[in-house]
Amino acid sequence: MSSSGAATGKIDNARTRSLGVGVLFIVLAFVLGLIDSRKAGGSGWTYFLQCYDFAFMFWFIIAIGMLSVLMVHHLTGGWWGLPIRRILEAGSRTIWVVAILFLPILLGAGHLFNWTHPGFIPDTAVDHFKHVYLQRPFFTVRAIIYFGAWFIWVYFLNKWSAEQDKTGDPVLRSKLSKLSAPGLVMIAITLSGAVIDWVMSLEPEWFSTMYGFIFMVACLLAGLAFSIVILRRVYQFEPLKATIQPKRLIDMGNLMLAFLLLLTYTSFSQFLIIWSGNLKDEIPWYMVRAFGGWGVIGALLLIFHFFIPFFLLLQRRIKKELPTLAMVALWFLVLTLLDIYWIVVPAYEQHRPQFRVLDFVALLGIGGLWLASFFTQLKKLPLLPLHDPRFEPHLEHQHGD
Repeated sequence: MSSSGAATGKIDNARTRSLGVGVLFIVLAFVLGLIDSRKAGGSGWTYFLQCYDFAFMFWFIIAIGMLSVLMVHHLTGGWWGLPIRRILEAGSRTIWVVAILFLPILLGAGHLFNWTHPGFIPDTAVDHFKHVYLQRPFFTVRAIIYFGAWFIWVYFLNKWSAEQDKTGDPVLRSKLSKLSAPGLVMIAITLSGAVIDWVMSLEPEWFSTMYGFIFMVACLLAGLAFSIVILRRVYQFEPLKATIQPKRLIDMGNLMLAFLLLLTYTSFSQFLIIWSGNLKDEIPWYMVRAFGGWGVIGALLLIFHFFIPFFLLLQRRIKKELPTLAMVALWFLVLTLLDIYWIVVPAYEQHRPQFRVLDFVALLGIGGLWLASFFTQLKKLPLLPLHDPRFEPHLEHQHGD
């Protein structure tokens, strides 16, 4: 079997398994939600949607993070992005699946968000903006705008990349770079709006101007980490294998380290500003998450999501070997999941974390469906863009040797 055929077979197997897990667990999540709804006289759907919202946000930030990292690669032109470019493109093309998976949240907004209830936010001088902004029709319109913008950038980035594979036209390299520059600005604006709408408004009394930027950096870190994990699974196939060199892996590790430092800096800055200000509308958000069971999770995140990976990524020997770098990347994904849990779920469970079964069922259900879509997209194009004019001469020289 050829290297290309072996890669396609491996991706097909991963897609089949992911689809099976996704269908099984999303049906199970729906059944558990239906049972809870009947027991609670209809309010059980609130419980289901809360678990669904947490699971959706984790897979959402991976998808939008891969789109963001793809544009960083096109804008900088770094060699580090060559081995993972097709992986990033496949992840970006899952945005349409993310939009479908968002529908339960959109349709069930009345169960999730307190501001949908009449009179919850008074139309006073202080809260007038929130009263106008947090309206269900406007909420729906904003979601359509977010996904519409993402669809446009995904379409052209992938269209021009596919054309570049066929023609090698150097003009396409410039077009991809020029589209990525405003694209990152677009991501900053739309992602900020999305997380404010879908996460921060779960607790509408609280707000932070740094919230969107923190999520953007978390998306970049999660998208890059996921790409490295997938690269570890497919790197042995040619011609991709020829691009896996220690220097490029070190660059990926350094980029993860940079995103980690930026995420930690912005998160701590938000905490320091709010805690030192001690404002009655802002401090309760941290009071819930800094003490009791939630405080334990916060401490674990500080140790395992910053200190340990920080010191690991300072070591070149860890970054220059793909298996060890992929283990660190997988570690980031697990801790990102815990971080999302710590941010989202206290809006529903303020006393202590309960780690509900439905949380994990929804996570596996949504994840299986999203991964099935990702692997479907990954097999559509060669694993390496061989006709990018930035890299083609060097790759030809390698194969000539």
